[in-house]
Amino acid sequence: MQKTYMAKKEDAGVTFRRNWYVVDATGVPLGRLASKVATILQGKHKPTYTPHFDVGDYVIVVNADKVKLTGKKQDQKMYYRHTGYIGHLYSFTYRQLAARHPELPIKLAVRRMLPKNKLGRRMLRKLKIYAGADHPHQAQRPIPLTL
Repeated sequence: MQKTYMAKKEDAGVTFRRNWYVVDATGVPLGRLASKVATILQGKHKPTYTPHFDVGDYVIVVNADKVKLTGKKQDQKMYYRHTGYIGHLYSFTYRQLAARHPELPIKLAVRRMLPKNKLGRRMLRKLKIYAGADHPHQAQRPIPLTL
């Protein structure tokens, strides 16, 4: 009988290596980009995937300001922020948020697709998002990933 592989802390440096991937977000729909990136951050694309252990890879997203939204979502999709004080709920449309922080809509979309616990927050740290085409991670020799 074949046993299912489960990663352990002792196997961290030996069994699996963390790869770096670079994704160009130009013209890619936001949801499709976020779901693919979340899968890679979790490590679900690897045969060594273990739900309770972080085996995922690093992802660099470039050209975050050129991500595409279908339909009228640029003006109808809303983002909310609350300060904690009564009556201090702030709402922004996608267009307003992207004009101010072009990398934030991608980060929020990916974050909401990851587990809602310590492990998910640790996975999100492996996501690097840049509004332009340049990134400072050339030394890691990232692998281009097409979506």
